[in-house]
Amino acid sequence: MSSSARPRGHVLTNFIAIIAATGGLLFGYDTGIISAALLQLTRDFHLTTLSAEVVTAAIIAGALAGCIIAAPLSDRFGRRRTVMTAAALFLIGTVIVTLAHSVAVLVLARLILGLAIGAASQIVPIYIAEISPPERRGTLVVAFQLAVVIGITISFFTGYLLRESSWRLMFGLGMIPALILFIGMAFLPNSPRWTAMQGEIETARSILRRVRPTDAKADRELQEIIDAHDEQAPISELFKPWVRPALVASVGIALLCQLTGINAVMYYAPTIFSNAGFGEGAALLTSVAVGIAMTLATLFGGWAVDAWGRRTLMLRLLPGAVISLIVLGSMFAIGATHGIGAWITVIAIIGYTVFNVGSLSVAVWLVGAEVYPLSCRGKGMSLVAASHWGADLIISLTTLSLVNALGAGGTFWLFAGINALAFFFVLRYVPETRGRSLEELEASLKNGTFAPADRKAVSAE
Repeated sequence: MSSSARPRGHVLTNFIAIIAATGGLLFGYDTGIISAALLQLTRDFHLTTLSAEVVTAAIIAGALAGCIIAAPLSDRFGRRRTVMTAAALFLIGTVIVTLAHSVAVLVLARLILGLAIGAASQIVPIYIAEISPPERRGTLVVAFQLAVVIGITISFFTGYLLRESSWRLMFGLGMIPALILFIGMAFLPNSPRWTAMQGEIETARSILRRVRPTDAKADRELQEIIDAHDEQAPISELFKPWVRPALVASVGIALLCQLTGINAVMYYAPTIFSNAGFGEGAALLTSVAVGIAMTLATLFGGWAVDAWGRRTLMLRLLPGAVISLIVLGSMFAIGATHGIGAWITVIAIIGYTVFNVGSLSVAVWLVGAEVYPLSCRGKGMSLVAASHWGADLIISLTTLSLVNALGAGGTFWLFAGINALAFFFVLRYVPETRGRSLEELEASLKNGTFAPADRKAVSAE
């Protein structure tokens, strides 16, 4: 047995995280490209407000189904094979959407792409979390979210550069990362925790020794996995009192990540800004600025989740999101979106993007992949993803209608209130998971000290 540290374990773990996170790149690109393509699709297919919302929301409806279907598949066939299935669906959906000649085919293709996105959002964070060491798990899982926002940013740049070209090319470029994901995953190992749960202990040991700096550390981690005595549990296990705090924390963050409005800004920013008097090119450039802000915020969040902690990051940044949205709503409410007002509006929307994405969007997939026991982690993450996509579906179907009913100012004020609620939710229900092994978090669920409110109650006794 080797006890000397070997850098190869870190290098391989990084490589695994990067390849798997390509699923996030596809996730981001395929959800983000609609904001630019919608301007052309509306002209080519004579879309009404309702039909534009349906085309946008189709991918979300597919994602909602995909994340639910992925849970039993990943538990039965493994995390790696499920990611490869998602990559194949990305390829199929991209081909169909590129060749679409009717609204019905367009919606069908985006439903298929949604199945792939939902599956990727459910399984990629789990795969990375289960293969990463505790001290680097935050940064590596956030690589998935970083890939998502890089995909979104690339889609915004693509939409701007191809604004005079066909929307078919915008969608078709998604085939490149889909091929990288499918081919790359074919050469990666399975999750050591899933492998151990199948009873393949020596295979799990071999995988851990490849991705840890020493054999001793790998063997110690394997023993912790074995000692947890995890077996596949039915979905009803998620609603038992000992698991419920994990369910509340993770599903709550997933819902709030969407209900706080970030995807409303991402999907409809060009349309909202164009209607406010910005030219079409200027509106698309605003989306590019939003994409860059999202990428920078996620890079910062990837550092902060392990330096500050997941909970601390959210509590420090969410007040900034509230203030930015109040300013943004005020500018639209008083009609000050021209001249210097236009600059204040853009700064406010970028500020909101940085504070919201750098907190909730960074934490959502990480916390969801960490907090559940191994016996029901796949099913728990499926509920997290379903909550995320269900709330996203509501947002995508109602944003333009909300703007028509409340005005852009009233809509942004509504989102400001929800961001404030998110702050208090995190304060009460979300624990700090930084630096703790997945088995330690499971133990805190079993002894009733998981949520901050629970720990205070135990301390008072």
